[in-house]
Amino acid sequence: MKVPLLDLKTQYVAIKDKVDAALQEVVDSQLFILGSTVQACEQAIASYSQCEYGVGVSSGTDALLISLMAEGVGLDDEVITTPYTFFATAGSIVRLGAKPIFVDIDPVTYNINPHTLEEKITARTKVIMPVHLFGQMADMKLIVSIAEKHNLCIIEDAAQAIGSEYEGQRAGSFGAYGCLSFFPSKNLGAFGDGGMVVTKDSVRAEKLRTLRVHGSNPKYYHQMIGGNFRLDALQAAVVTVKLGYLDAWTTARQQNAKTYTTLFENTGLGSKGLVKTPDILTNRHIFNQYIIRAFQRDKLRSFLKEKEIGTEIYYPGPLHLQKCFSYLGCRQGDFPESEKAEQETLALPVYPELTTEQIEYVVDCIHEFYRSEK
Repeated sequence: MKVPLLDLKTQYVAIKDKVDAALQEVVDSQLFILGSTVQACEQAIASYSQCEYGVGVSSGTDALLISLMAEGVGLDDEVITTPYTFFATAGSIVRLGAKPIFVDIDPVTYNINPHTLEEKITARTKVIMPVHLFGQMADMKLIVSIAEKHNLCIIEDAAQAIGSEYEGQRAGSFGAYGCLSFFPSKNLGAFGDGGMVVTKDSVRAEKLRTLRVHGSNPKYYHQMIGGNFRLDALQAAVVTVKLGYLDAWTTARQQNAKTYTTLFENTGLGSKGLVKTPDILTNRHIFNQYIIRAFQRDKLRSFLKEKEIGTEIYYPGPLHLQKCFSYLGCRQGDFPESEKAEQETLALPVYPELTTEQIEYVVDCIHEFYRSEK
């Protein structure tokens, strides 16, 4: 049996008529840059994220970058974040001449550990950038209290977390800015790159809108230096259609995750310390990924590949050990939980269209691997 890590073709077939109609409407209008289609998407995503304003941008990476720009982050400023994340989190900081200050992760949620965050705050700290990794939110109650105590801005990297909740409040709605990604593999994916910043602040929203069009307001008159960060109408049309299915897809992902966890418990792999399944500590985990910690992870992954089961490692190399950040002076062992997670974690297929039969096959193959390793 073949089980891909993600099957977007099956998703598309189920919604093809609505997506194609929405795309044709944009083509017929010949209005491809911003406009009413983007505005409708912005309003819908902002409302879904429990925010007042949405500003569509060209990618999740640019959502982070433009938020930092809007907050005036620049040369010699410091932004506290996690080394266990996709490159864009720290890359966006460095592009503005600022310095990423890393804090290790909580080993249970894989998110930034707020209990060690405050000790990294200095006079140069300007922003705290938590990442809601894999679809589960960071401990925002404590992070918000620390930010308020030190008068710091919070920019949430919610690229993997649209619709996830912490004590009933949605990802992106805690900080001054919430940064979303519509990369095709995300739970809410476009047909290419796209992203959005959500916020409750009208002044910040207006600044973001100005920055995304080269800092011009009105047109051709530049009050500040911005960039070309616009979300195009074709991508907005796709995202708006898919948003109507997102809650159902999330429910399916949650059920798939529950099935995995139950099957792993039934095999005894968890009790033997061979497979560690995810712990759900917030109200709503949306399972952008289903992550296990696995004994002999790399050998297991090779075995699953032979069985035609798709897997992925998120992420093979924490940021503090990446060559491009060597100037920061970090060394092996500085962030042990991030380094341990990088060595042990494995993402299994969890997409909404996954069948119970496919999940059972994945677990059976993992069980077979560990039996053969005795």
